[in-house]
Amino acid sequence: MSTSKARITAIGSYVPERILTNNDLEKMVETNDEWIVKRTGIKERRIAHEQEFTSDLSYKAVLDLMERYDKTVDDVDLIIVCTMTPEYKTPSAASSLQAKLGIKNTGAMDLNAACAGFTYGLYVANGLVTSGLNKKVLVVGAETLSKITDFTDRTTCILFGDGAGAVLVEYDETEPSFLSSHIGSEGEGGQHLYCTSLATQMNGVDLQGNGCIVQNGREVYKWAVKTVTNGMKIVAERGNRTLNEIDWFVPHSANLRMLESICEKSNFPIEQTLYSLVNYGNTSSGTIPLSLDIGVKEGKLKQGDHVLLYGFGGGLAHAGLLIKWTI
Repeated sequence: MSTSKARITAIGSYVPERILTNNDLEKMVETNDEWIVKRTGIKERRIAHEQEFTSDLSYKAVLDLMERYDKTVDDVDLIIVCTMTPEYKTPSAASSLQAKLGIKNTGAMDLNAACAGFTYGLYVANGLVTSGLNKKVLVVGAETLSKITDFTDRTTCILFGDGAGAVLVEYDETEPSFLSSHIGSEGEGGQHLYCTSLATQMNGVDLQGNGCIVQNGREVYKWAVKTVTNGMKIVAERGNRTLNEIDWFVPHSANLRMLESICEKSNFPIEQTLYSLVNYGNTSSGTIPLSLDIGVKEGKLKQGDHVLLYGFGGGLAHAGLLIKWTI
């Protein structure tokens, strides 16, 4: 990674009001609270109401950012919404967000890297700002996964929830946030985690799901543990650090047992790992910004902390970043 000239200057988040607990799910599918917590660590998740969509959650996360950090977004010159659940095929959720915010002179685009979306979005924002093409980029990770979840499938419906987080990335030569990165994809494993659209086959495999998320949990688990464990070392080394010099690890909050396995294999303390899954479930591209904001609100993240972010999921795509916390 070239020397960064981009700084994260503010963060905000939003989750819908409706809570879906494990006890609620017991009434919908054959499962129970003890089984879900033991296997995933998830206790509850948030569900958007029928007419609440990804751009709505994004908008409220940005309002939260503006209010808490006394920021304006009138001069944002690019909006990136990282999502796999935009309310339309077109216009993008980013364009809908631009309209809600009333920003007159800005680009807007969606970025779909599924659960790695937010880290991909930060990777792109850093590159654009460091190159000088943009000065102030709004990066949002937002999902309404409940709208593409099959609530008769107990293997997936226990996992997913809705939520959004947003950050501002601004030009700053003196105190940049971004130290190193590593991205990748293994598309040959795409059939292990997908949501159908136009095609009915992938890599010669017939697809199921009828527009809802389908996951081969065992295969995704094996891939994620191996990939993230290796990726963490690469990101740290590229940042001229060891994992022992990392203050906080913020992975995609897919499953607590998976995160425990990743930490065990990488010899990184789970106590220094931030995650949002306990109360929010797996919110795909929303998990990492939600986890970061939990760290802020709980007073864990401090100025100057070195934080390793790692997103991974559908694609199978993954992206890790080492950042210096500068908010």
